[in-house]
Amino acid sequence: MLSQINQAAVLAVRAAEEHGEPAVNPWLIGGVVLAFLLFLLLGLVWFGGGRDHS
Repeated sequence: MLSQINQAAVLAVRAAEEHGEPAVNPWLIGGVVLAFLLFLLLGLVWFGGGRDHS
């Protein structure tokens, strides 16, 4: 029983230590999110730009 727990612990530590390249570049994800948020901001300004303030 104790041996199984030790093996599970060793496997968990090895899995946590493995490093690899991310599947998608984080800069690409950040750029896409930034472009989307800027698009939403421009849409908000366009929608509310011609209205009078109350």
